[in-house]
Amino acid sequence: MLANQEHLSKVAKNSIDAQLKAMHELANQALHSVTELVELNIATAKESLSQTSAAAAQMLAAKDAQALIDATSAQAQPGAEKALTYARHMASIMAKAQAEFTSATETRIGQSTRQINQLIDEMSKSAPAGSENVITLLKASVANTNAAIEQMVKGSKQALATMESGFEEISSQLSAAKPSRTKK
Repeated sequence: MLANQEHLSKVAKNSIDAQLKAMHELANQALHSVTELVELNIATAKESLSQTSAAAAQMLAAKDAQALIDATSAQAQPGAEKALTYARHMASIMAKAQAEFTSATETRIGQSTRQINQLIDEMSKSAPAGSENVITLLKASVANTNAAIEQMVKGSKQALATMESGFEEISSQLSAAKPSRTKK
């Protein structure tokens, strides 16, 4: 019995170490993604400030109402395109982060499942007679939990694909709606 306790203790320690390592890796991935988003926001803010200043200068230089209207409407389409580009870039960062998290999660779940199944097998070898039903129940619980997690991962991937296709559709509609910029 003492050997089983030592084995369980070792398995528990290894599991905790693996969990800590996985959490550390996920935290680093999250910080990297946040850093990318902050850099995107800073670059966007700088560009927006520069363009707003240039647009204001154009509007102030307008000689008449028509020139002011022309200067104002000239900003609408590029502004929408830049907003869409920003959204695409942000979605790209989020998609990359989600893919990294999903991959890490799938790997960790696979490792944990193998460890749990090995532990159950080890315990079943020294289990008293008549405990077969409990072992079967434990194995079924692990299998059901894994099936639920796989469904969550699948749903997450589908949501990301839907978001990406939405951005693509908006982009194509925006490109098709571009007005011609020919001068009269």
